[in-house]
This record gives sequence, structure tokens and C-alpha cells, in this order.
Amino acid sequence: MRTLAHISFALLYSNAVFPQSTEATARFGIADVHARAPNSILSMRTGFAHGRYELRNATMVDLIQTAWGVDADKVVGGPGWLEIDRFDVVGTAPADSTPDTLETMLRGLLEERFHLVAHKDTKDLPAYAMTVGKKSLLEQADGSGETGCKLQPGKNPASPRPVPGEPVLFACRNTTMADLAQALPNLRGASSYLFNYAVVDRTGTKAAWNFSVKWSQLVNGSAGPAADAITLFEAFEKQLGLKLELARVPTPVVVVDSVNRRPTANPPGVTEKLPPPPTEFEVAEVKPDDPDNAARGSNVAIRPGGRVIVNMTLKGLIEEAWGELNSDLIVGGPKFLDTARFVVVAKAPTADMTDGPAVWNGLDIDSMRMMLRRLVVDRFRLATHEEERLVSGYALVASRPKLRAAGPANHPGCKEGPGPDGKDPRTTNFMASRLVTCWNMTLGEFAAELTKFGWGYLHPSPAVVDATGMNGRYDMTLNFSPYRAVQNSGGPSAGGDAAASEPNGTISLFEALDHQLGLKLESRKVTAPVLVIDHVDEMPREN
Repeated sequence: MRTLAHISFALLYSNAVFPQSTEATARFGIADVHARAPNSILSMRTGFAHGRYELRNATMVDLIQTAWGVDADKVVGGPGWLEIDRFDVVGTAPADSTPDTLETMLRGLLEERFHLVAHKDTKDLPAYAMTVGKKSLLEQADGSGETGCKLQPGKNPASPRPVPGEPVLFACRNTTMADLAQALPNLRGASSYLFNYAVVDRTGTKAAWNFSVKWSQLVNGSAGPAADAITLFEAFEKQLGLKLELARVPTPVVVVDSVNRRPTANPPGVTEKLPPPPTEFEVAEVKPDDPDNAARGSNVAIRPGGRVIVNMTLKGLIEEAWGELNSDLIVGGPKFLDTARFVVVAKAPTADMTDGPAVWNGLDIDSMRMMLRRLVVDRFRLATHEEERLVSGYALVASRPKLRAAGPANHPGCKEGPGPDGKDPRTTNFMASRLVTCWNMTLGEFAAELTKFGWGYLHPSPAVVDATGMNGRYDMTLNFSPYRAVQNSGGPSAGGDAAASEPNGTISLFEALDHQLGLKLESRKVTAPVLVIDHVDEMPREN
């Protein structure tokens, strides 16, 4: 099914050149473009309904990939901020506008407001090449039966999906190698191996085949691999006689030649004509929770129709309302913040934001948090201010650095996937199932990224600062185990301890930093912005 953000790349080449010609093209009726404040939801949300087109919390790469119907990794060139700065774009368009028309409108808007200049080209990008190994083990199809690959029942047929640690088994009929290459990244248990890279058929065969293939899921922390565990790559070679190897493949791309970091100002009156998303619930009830329910922890539920149910302590409500703010960054306030529990039942006005992982049942999570903040401030008479303070955190230090100078062609950022050498160490160690590569980053930027992909290891540390004293930009690859896997094995879990884990293959984040990059995390006091509680009532005002 075609979405606004994922339109066939063929459409890109239906246009003769970038930017657009001077011929009359579709334009938004009115459009509001403005920079977005930093927030904890690092994903774009899009929607189009009732003549209103919205792209919220979008990086410039998000905007370009949407405007030209390409994947994000096919947007190359341009300055380093393309995947850092975020923007909101809201425009009006005829209610019957097609995805093609909206793309044209957005391209024109980016050219007009950001002075974006881009052109098409072909670059060698990473993809998995599927080739025939020493001997093909495929059975040629006779054309009978259904076509395609289907997940087979696991050990428990009543379970809708394989349990952790259980292999996945796909039976494929009347399937060409081209079809398999296209389907493979979306098959269950395959994306964690392929990192959403494309698979390119280089087998040289056009025939259809019948076959079955079984591989093991990577460790997610709740269970270790079985004794007979087999990787996706081993399974293809041993069971099908096929090889999957990372290669550089000529790929159509959009090259950013130039773009302004700040958009030109909105025309007068646009803000009033396009009001911002709602900032408060339509109705809301706040009441004390049953003390016996404390054991169930904290919970946020968003139901269809915009019904929101939140159950947590008062400090938890503040953390959630400020965007999953770490509790160590909330200072001051009475002791009851940690003990008084409340239930919030509210109705939020839903928007037609349908795309993006930060939308639940039609409600944008960031908007929900703004509504919750308004509610907590109002009902509990909460008063706060922000200031810089010394708090417990980590410092990134250099012990014996082993870093590669960055290739300047990549935008700064961290992604799941192998480094420039294409090697995947997870194929020989199931327990170290995280593989993160950071491209073209300073160590200050890398320290900030550690708090995102180092979940568990750094909790509840509020901040990581760069104390290496090293300048420059680097490409860095880390291979480590999920926090729960190390925790379950009894290995080091926090505090910057780089001692060896149990000999079961687990590698902690701290070990990976030390052994693979020559960097260490040391616990120390660091300066970070905190939210200071100036006043808060113990009980909420009446509903």
C-alpha cells in the first residue's frame, strides 16, 4: 500500500530535473513552516485529511525523502544538520489531492522557503547481494499451489508468533529469486540481520522455486540462543545454496547541493489561519489511585477515539509530561512526589496523524504529553523552572583510542548496521546482537547518542559528557549485547565497569567501548539542565 512517505522511486525520475521547472506547479494554499524545539520523540509524524497536510517533528532528510518519494538513506550530500534540526510543516491543499500532487507541493515549498537545490544521481550504497553459492539446493516449482512465502507454526501452534529463541520457518512456493529478494527484508526475524538494507538478486535465474528456510532469531535479552542456533546467512547457504553478502550497489539517490538552515518567515497571518495542534484535553479526570495498585508500576494507555489513561506517581506524571524526563533531572519538591499515585482519565482531540511510530490510535504522543503537562500544571498548581546543576552522570574518556577518521560523505548520526568494512560480528556471536555504527560524529555528539542506544546500561544516568579532549570527526562501530542479556548472565551492567562478562558471549556496552574503541565511561558529577519544583499541591483541584 502506498503512503505519502513511501512512494515508488520511479516517480522521482518522471521529473526531468531538480529543482522544478518554471512551469506552473501545484502549491499549498497557505503554509506554516517553523523550526521545532528539541524533544524526546525522534521520529516524523505525517497526515493528510480535510485539506490539511501536516509533517511534524521532521528533519530536513525526512522532508526531502517525503517530497521526492525516496528512502532516507538515499538522500545524500548537504550539511551535517540535515538529520539533526527538526521542523513542523503544515499546509492547506484540496481535499482530493493525490500523493503525487502533495509531493510536488512539498518540493516547491522546500525550494521556496529553504532555497533547497537538489539533483538526481547514482551512488554506490550498501545492500545485500544474493548470489548462488557452490551448489543451488532449490527445487524448481511446477506452478501448483499458492505463490509466496508463509510463516510456519512454531512449537506452540496457538501462539501468533515464535517465542523468543525459537527459530522462524518460512515455506515458499512458486517464488522467484527476485521476489524473494524483495520480500526478505520484511520477513519476520530477517530485518534484525539486514538492518533494512535492500536485497538485490544477483543469482541470474528467472525461474520460480519451491523451498523452505529456517533461521534463528537474534537474542533480545529474554532468552539465549538454542544449541542448534543458525543465522540467516548460514541458513541461506546451508539450506538453499545461496549467499547473502553486503556489497556496494549502484543506487538512484537525491543529492543535496545547497539548503538554508532556517526557513524564510511565514507570510503575515499564516499562524492565525493554521492554529497549532490542541494543547489540552477536551475533558479530564484526575483522582488518587488505590495504594494497593502500586505494584503494577506506571502505565500509559491510548485507546481508539483519543481516550487516554495514565497511572503513576506524581513524579511519574511530571516525567511523562516533560517527555520521559529522567527522574534524576527533577529536583526539589516534597517527598510525596514519589509516593502519591494518581489515575488520569482523559479525552484528547485526535488528529489525522497516521504515519510514524510516535502515533498511537490517531494520537500524536508528543501532543498528548503537552496536554498532560497542561493538566498537571493546572490541577496540582505545579510551578517549575529550569537551571543548570551538577548531577550524577558519566564522562566519556579516552584510554587507548582506536578511532577511524570520518568519511565526510555521510550525515552525522548513529544507525543500526555494520561499519564501512561491512563485517557483521553477530554472525559468530548470537549473544551480542546489537551492532551500531555512528558516522561522521564528534565525540561530544557520540556521548549524547550513547544515552539513546545505551538503554538500561546508563539508566538512571541523566547525562553523558565528552571528557576525551579529542577533536575531529570519526566513524565508530560498536557490537554489544542488549542490557537484559548481560543482566541475566550476571555480567557487568552499570557504573562504567569494563570487566569481562560471563563466558557465554555477552558483551556489555562498557566492554564494547573499552575493547573496540578504546573509550571508557566513568561515573562522575556532570553539569546538566534540571527541572526544579518550586511548588506542587499534594492533591489535585476538583475535576
